[in-house]
Amino acid sequence: MCVALMPDLLLELFCEEIPARMQRRAADELKRLVTGALVERGLLYEGAIAHVTPRRLALHVAGLPIKGRDTAEERRGPRVGAPENALKGFLKSVGLTEISQAQIISDGKKGEFYAARIEKPGEATISAIAKIVPSVVASFPWPKSMRFGPQSRAPDSLRWVRPLRSILCTFGPETEDPEIVPFEIGGIAAGDVTFGHRVMGPQGPIRVRHFADYVTSLEKAKVVLDAERRSNIIAHEAKNLAFAAGLELVEDEALLDEVAGLVEWPVVLMGSFDEEFLSIPQEVIRATIRANQKCFVLRNAEGGLANRFVLIANLEAADGGAAIIAGNERVVRARLADAKYFWETDQRPLPDYAGSAEKPLDQRLAKLKAQNIIFHAKLGTQYDRILRLAGLAKELSAMTGAAPGLVERAAMLAKADLVTEMVGEFPELQGLMGRYYAALQGEPQPVAAAIEEHYKPLGPSDRVPTDKVSITVALADKLDTLVGFWAIDEKPTGSKDPFALRRAALGVIRLVLENGVRLALAPVLELHFAVLGQPGRKGIAADLLSFLADRLKVLMREKGARHDLVDAVFALPGRDDLLMVVKRIEALAAFLDTENGRNLLAGYRRAANILRIEEKKDGVSYDAAPDLSLVETRGLPEERVLAHVLDAAALHAREHVLKEEFTEALAALAELRPAVDAFFEKVTVNDPDASLRANRLKLLSGLRRAVHEVADFSRIEG
Repeated sequence: MCVALMPDLLLELFCEEIPARMQRRAADELKRLVTGALVERGLLYEGAIAHVTPRRLALHVAGLPIKGRDTAEERRGPRVGAPENALKGFLKSVGLTEISQAQIISDGKKGEFYAARIEKPGEATISAIAKIVPSVVASFPWPKSMRFGPQSRAPDSLRWVRPLRSILCTFGPETEDPEIVPFEIGGIAAGDVTFGHRVMGPQGPIRVRHFADYVTSLEKAKVVLDAERRSNIIAHEAKNLAFAAGLELVEDEALLDEVAGLVEWPVVLMGSFDEEFLSIPQEVIRATIRANQKCFVLRNAEGGLANRFVLIANLEAADGGAAIIAGNERVVRARLADAKYFWETDQRPLPDYAGSAEKPLDQRLAKLKAQNIIFHAKLGTQYDRILRLAGLAKELSAMTGAAPGLVERAAMLAKADLVTEMVGEFPELQGLMGRYYAALQGEPQPVAAAIEEHYKPLGPSDRVPTDKVSITVALADKLDTLVGFWAIDEKPTGSKDPFALRRAALGVIRLVLENGVRLALAPVLELHFAVLGQPGRKGIAADLLSFLADRLKVLMREKGARHDLVDAVFALPGRDDLLMVVKRIEALAAFLDTENGRNLLAGYRRAANILRIEEKKDGVSYDAAPDLSLVETRGLPEERVLAHVLDAAALHAREHVLKEEFTEALAALAELRPAVDAFFEKVTVNDPDASLRANRLKLLSGLRRAVHEVADFSRIEG
């Protein structure tokens, strides 16, 4: 028995070169939009895969039905005997010509009604595709797009990332010739042809039938459809070429992804440059070759850079690539000559400082001041910011244990390389070049390192500085950024964070936690707000501290901690030491995983709920200490036990908290559990005797206070 194969959809949008940075997302979007629209119409499929090359977006959707499911709907009409107009309206709405074609149904006491069964055949899949693809193309979310063609000035003309040249769209089972899906976009009719490599492929169209045929035909026409395969070819051949030369490829995943999007038929070649350029810092060489030529650098056996580079061509040249290599070498040589000039120029005195004893970076700092380069219109110049950084870093040095003189020197020079020739050409080298120039002019190693590392960490996976001077200047840099933009009310909103303030906050948190820095943030923030002309702004400082708490929640959640425990600790006054906050959270999490912890939490909640209700009803607070003589003379035994145990447990918990022994503090509170359980089992809080009732509420308030020595248990969920 033969089983009919379900048909597949093959779609290709062929155009001029798509920017490499847009390709991966475009392929994902094409798949999402087309398959989402199919599923919305009830057209479920077995699998889908999208591909992208510099000149095409392709999508293969396998296992689609021939048509959608048939549907049937019973629609009730007017009562039997209803006016003629009502009957006519019903017949028109259900597509009948006579009332005799309708059914009569009985609805118990309501009587008899006319009804009609409306059957709708499922939409043919090929018809659905003919509607879906033009809609997807018309609304495709390119970051940038252009209008083109004779109708490009029309407001409704097609927009695409680059001029669209042809559309392949077929539908059918693998064993038969597929049908061309009938639609047109921007004057381009869908067909069953594609095109090969611009130079090495056949110059005319290539007819294809199915996806396997499509992939094979493109391969023969010198196009590797799969971007992952192009990446693997490049990586494998580049490593082999390097190995053959006794060298090692310096791997670069981002560059590999980019060059795989620049070629359809990758050919790996090796070029060289003059050894004299190896006197330039290797990061500069790599940045030059990478940024300008999209080439990989190579490492020699000693670990230094070699005077070779790997380039990726898009064709197999008759001369074996000699002309391509020579052309790339000419450009690389010119670019490295520029870089060498910048490197040497930055080490010489500025023309205005000829004969001056000032060091080159100090001269650049003076140049930065003289140029009045604006950091932000509301926050002053870069030089203003440098002075703030130096002042804040010096304050922080007392908490980080860094040498104040080194910290101040590093902070003053941290931004000086912004006006060097090298950073002007390669902004991504800021900090790094400052370190090189600082070392060359004899600055202490911690100062030079801090100039580079004060930008770190730049993201969740970036390295965190460990030297005390670097930690201090990095904290100052990020805290000044946060305080500054909070002061001018430029806080992140939703997904918008143009000044990377979330990253700065996460950087502060990681610097503190990973280096074990004891830092009381509230007074630091308040002092810096005053420096920025915002004295006495405790409210805004508290808001910024709350923002840092939110970032800490994100970080802790990624590590498996509960965000509600962060809330529980931050809710207590004076909780601005992030290191101690995390230690409390860890101790609290471990405690709540025990039976004693869960039971104490349950007892706390019961006490807190009673207090909340009764304090609201009475309009008073029961925070005062209970009358112990009343407990002794008229209280129940369980009440007396709780009163005595509570005082001791609260005292011990407080002593442990002062010593920052949070696990021990929670263990002291755990001793309350039997007394709390017995109290709620035997004692009626809302006693008819008003004095006993008030005293018992004060006792519960004491329990609440004792627990709050460690955390606000009211913030704990579950």
